[in-house]
Amino acid sequence: MNIFPVGKVWDFMKNRNLFMGISILAMIGSVVVLIYPGPRLGTDFVGGTEVELAFEKEVTPSQIRAAVTAGGLSSPDVIRVEDPKNPHRYLIRVQDVSEVPPETVELIEKKLCLGDSGNDCPVGATEVKVSPGGEKITARFEALPDLKWVRERLTGISGIVLKSGDSNPSVQNARDFRVEIALESRGDQLMAALRKGLPEGSVPSEALRTEWIGPKAGKQLRDSALKSIVLALVFITAYVAIRFDLRFAPGGVFALAHDAIVTLGVLTLFGYELNLTTVAAILTIIGFSINDTVVVYDRVRENMSKLRGSSMYHLINVSLSETMSRTIITSGTAILALLCFFIWGTGVLKEFALTLIIGMLAGVYSSIYVALPLTEILDKKFFAQGKGGSKKGPAAA
Repeated sequence: MNIFPVGKVWDFMKNRNLFMGISILAMIGSVVVLIYPGPRLGTDFVGGTEVELAFEKEVTPSQIRAAVTAGGLSSPDVIRVEDPKNPHRYLIRVQDVSEVPPETVELIEKKLCLGDSGNDCPVGATEVKVSPGGEKITARFEALPDLKWVRERLTGISGIVLKSGDSNPSVQNARDFRVEIALESRGDQLMAALRKGLPEGSVPSEALRTEWIGPKAGKQLRDSALKSIVLALVFITAYVAIRFDLRFAPGGVFALAHDAIVTLGVLTLFGYELNLTTVAAILTIIGFSINDTVVVYDRVRENMSKLRGSSMYHLINVSLSETMSRTIITSGTAILALLCFFIWGTGVLKEFALTLIIGMLAGVYSSIYVALPLTEILDKKFFAQGKGGSKKGPAAA
């Protein structure tokens, strides 16, 4: 069923100046929110350790924060995860990471007598490796060392905590004289702090999920995310300019920037976290929005040959009237599907769906009241002189 009757031309551009003003204010407001108070960046971008777990008993966020802080870790972010199957599910994030700094690695090598065996070092190490996650040390020796001596040598190094147990250190390969020393990661320390600081029986034996990322890697991911969005906008500008006309490209790109900035601003305003999942959603929104805009642009170009002499104002209204039913049906069904994920989904899936819903709504709006009005302005200023295209009303077809 065609929601907009065939043959009737709706005047979508009548209030274009009002909506353009609203769009500019929305972008300015979003930029202000992104600057202050600023977005809440996820572990992907700032580094840290993230643990998600389902408690066995009811605990409060303040109890969790107190327990983690008492365990010597930085003040944590505690986020309740909505899960109908488990009402005591939380995401706990600290800025501490298990990554071992280079100076500590040098001290470990010195303690294990790398390349040096003598009175203080009955057996010297020939190779020492610390895992990127800082959860274990692997050392190869000239001969199989006394494991108790290895443990004593590493005990007391600042920032290094060996896991308890008689099997740590352990011989990984007797033929190569290779020994593995298990270290407590920040996730292990966080779990230990929770067990110590919360009521007995409330902390599960294992976390549902433990992730970490170093601050340097987080910065690289953040920079790469920004580059991916900027490059997407640049290549889409080139595509629209080549595929259609130079007058169409600025409107399409400005609409995409509008969608991305407004979506990020809304997420920041409501306190949602920005992470790699958000970047994936933003890139999806950019693709969806330009697809919707290109459909209308294509119809405008077709009508330019059919309705020769008509103003761009009239061409846009005709094209929108012809394509609006398609836009509502395709966008509406996509948003309905995403609403199901948002209502019944959990965690990352829920946030991903919400970002797409906001972006798709912004994309439909910007295709009509950002991209096309700007195209009309450019056509009037630079392309329509002497062709009758600057008229505001419909010209004879």
